[in-house]
This record gives sequence, C-alpha cells and structure tokens, in this order.
Amino acid sequence: MRVIRKSTYEEASMACAELIASQIRLKPDCKIGLATGSTPVGTYKALVDMYKAGSLDFSKVTSANLDEYRGLGGDHDQSYRYFMNTNLFDHVNIDKNKTYVPNGLEADAEKACTDYDKILESLGHLDIQLLGIGGDGHIGFNEPADAFCVNTQCIDLEEQTIKDNARLFFNGDMSAVPTQAYTMGIGYIMKSETVILMATGAGKKDIVEKAFCGPVTPYVPASILQLHPNVVVIGDEAAISDAVVAAAK
Repeated sequence: MRVIRKSTYEEASMACAELIASQIRLKPDCKIGLATGSTPVGTYKALVDMYKAGSLDFSKVTSANLDEYRGLGGDHDQSYRYFMNTNLFDHVNIDKNKTYVPNGLEADAEKACTDYDKILESLGHLDIQLLGIGGDGHIGFNEPADAFCVNTQCIDLEEQTIKDNARLFFNGDMSAVPTQAYTMGIGYIMKSETVILMATGAGKKDIVEKAFCGPVTPYVPASILQLHPNVVVIGDEAAISDAVVAAAK
C-alpha cells in the first residue's frame, strides 16, 4: 500500500488526477473504473482541465462505473450516468459507447447484474479502479455484510448511505433517494491492476483507519483492499491519520 497525504482537498484531487492521467498517457487504450459522489469531483475537474490544455487524450479510453441507482435512467439528473456525463464525459473526447454504467432501468435485478458482469468480463481486468469510501466502509455500494460481495449485486442501501447520498445529490430529501442500487462486486474490484482509494475530510478519518489498520472483515468492506497488491490511498490531512501512513511502511 502507498499513501499520498496532501494538505488540502484540491491538492489530493490533483494527485489523484495525475495518477490517472499518467496511466492514460502510458497506455492510451487503458480501462479505468470510475466512482461517483462528491470526493472525485475535483479529480474529474482536473482531468478535464488537462484535456482542454491539450495534454490528455481520452479517445481510446474505456471506462466502467462502480454503480447505479436501481430505477433511475441515464437522463435522470440524479443518476450516476448523468453525474459522469456532467462531470467528465461531456467535457472530454471519450467515446461514450465505451463508457459502461449498470442499467438502472432494468427492473429484473438478476438480469441487470448478469448483464453488467458480462460487460466486465469482456473488458478483462481494469488498469485502474478509482474508489471513494462510505462512512460505514462501503466501496461502490458494497455495504457491510456477512460476506464479501463478489459479483455485481442489487444492494439494499443502508440508512446511513441513503442519508449521505441525500445530502450529496437529493438536496437532503431522503425520501427521494432510491433504496436499492446495482453495484460492481468486490471480486471484480480486486482484479484491477491498481486501486486508488480517495478520502478527504475529517468525517472519513475513522473509517479509513479502520479499513487499513483494522482486521479484514466484510463488516468493513474496504478492508479487503489490505489484500490487494497495489493500492494507493490518497487524501488530505484531515482524512489520513498517522496510523494509516505508518501502516504503509
């Protein structure tokens, strides 16, 4: 594990963007796993700026997103497809036919999950997977459970997750947040060549420490990353404790 601790959110976002940009420059046809939420917004902005400055080319990049709300289509302004379009895809030269997000409008949960697994299997492993971390340790929408979720699953969202996402995307209205989501399984996340977990803000400090300094347990899903051979944890000083830095040595 490698830890990159910066003073501010902006600096951490730039560090994350530089890692992703380096991968794209090294391998223009790379495959990247993407995350949503407030944490990666700064990273996507920095990537867009690099593209506009002429230093980055997304034309051969393939992407796969971690998750999507069940019941929301890509044109819904609270869907994760819409989020990705608004924050990244609409502003760079990526081929949207090679940007994959679970189909939130597929009512048959088993089919939705199987279909996304087939897409992921066709891609093979991802070169980079970008992750955030939830307050309960979830990655993607893989919530705390009795076992690690291996394949794409339809997840019942925990109340805390619904509350967090209402704050981020639904103007605080918990009743408007879907209660289920389709999420890439931890098994596929772990196949990625490199995993980048980004965490910022004091509210993430305890869970980041628990994930990387505590036991590996499905009750803290992000803790499985301790077993990945190439994890980079990026964050600001508020989120990354000295104990996490020490754990990387």
